[in-house]
Amino acid sequence: MQAEHIKTINNRTSFFWMSTIIFILTLVVLLMSEAYGFGIISTSFVKVLGKTLCLCMVALAMDLVWGYCGILSLGHFAFFGLGGYMIGMWLMFERTKDIVINSTQNNTLPLTNNEINEAIGTQIFGVVGGSEIPLIWKFADSLPIHLLFVLMVPGILAFVFGWLAFRSRVTGVYLSILTQAMTLALSLYLFQNDSGLRGNNGLSGLQNIPRLENFSQAEISIWFLVLSSLALLIIYFVSSSIVNTKLGNIIIGIRDNENRIRFLGYKVENYKLFIFVISAVISGIAGALYYPQAGIINPAELAPLASIYLAVWVAIGGRGSLYGAIIGAAFVSLTSSYFTGGQIPNIEFGIFTFKWVDWWVVILGFSFVITTLYAPRGIGGLIEYIFKKD
Repeated sequence: MQAEHIKTINNRTSFFWMSTIIFILTLVVLLMSEAYGFGIISTSFVKVLGKTLCLCMVALAMDLVWGYCGILSLGHFAFFGLGGYMIGMWLMFERTKDIVINSTQNNTLPLTNNEINEAIGTQIFGVVGGSEIPLIWKFADSLPIHLLFVLMVPGILAFVFGWLAFRSRVTGVYLSILTQAMTLALSLYLFQNDSGLRGNNGLSGLQNIPRLENFSQAEISIWFLVLSSLALLIIYFVSSSIVNTKLGNIIIGIRDNENRIRFLGYKVENYKLFIFVISAVISGIAGALYYPQAGIINPAELAPLASIYLAVWVAIGGRGSLYGAIIGAAFVSLTSSYFTGGQIPNIEFGIFTFKWVDWWVVILGFSFVITTLYAPRGIGGLIEYIFKKD
């Protein structure tokens, strides 16, 4: 009981400090931004920070399912991408609708609803040789419904997959392979032009928010940064509340010794399914906030490699500690932007030129190996060691 009480206090302390850091970071960026501050921080960098916060959310989801419940999912970026597609459909439809209507304002006769829909279909799907709006776009003009889809579509997919997998008691590397296969199948399906989501072209122009044409991208990027910060804090609080309860102790027990927890009378499959679905919904929310800042989403975003990267982020930050997952995702995201953004000059070695862009993935993989071998608790564990030492 004492150890559990200490763990709860430590989690509350970490939540306080992480919340403080996120609040201060958001405030500083706001004051230094081009939209509302001194113009020191560019709009592009504000978007990088906003997207990084979204990646921290999906890292929290991954830490819940892997770090605490012991399910190494190599498919969680599929849920992230689905959240992006769900909000992207509304963004692209409404933006195209505004363009169509504005382009015909000088017409003698206004367009009928059928003519508007035909023009929208041609604009969106002409790139894949179509003109009709697919059935899955039926509610694309309704923001509330698509916000609901952001939660429901990843959640339902996770529920169906998890129910089948956990009911069959698939565990370990076999479960990881199944999650990867699910992601690959979904990605390959979306690559098809007849998927209804523009195939390889994906959804674009998502940074152009409908009804906000009079506001600059500098202003919109700040709004999304603030919204992403609030969402991250809420998700952190919810995740912390889960792991600090009896439910948290049970899922940790499942991670450490699943058979013993089952022997004690707990329905292990139900607990695993609950965490899997919750983490999928969190991933969907993160994706819905990420892609309007990125501006485009395509099936490559759902490729299995992205989910593997996600596991690397959590491992580097510290699996089994929520703040460690946030630190790992933020560290890798910002470092990746720095190394691949062309800011570091290449190194000449005579006949060989070392290009940071080409070698970044190798550096990331090497960092993962070093962390696994010599610092299994990651950056978060290193921070704990420093503070406890003091």
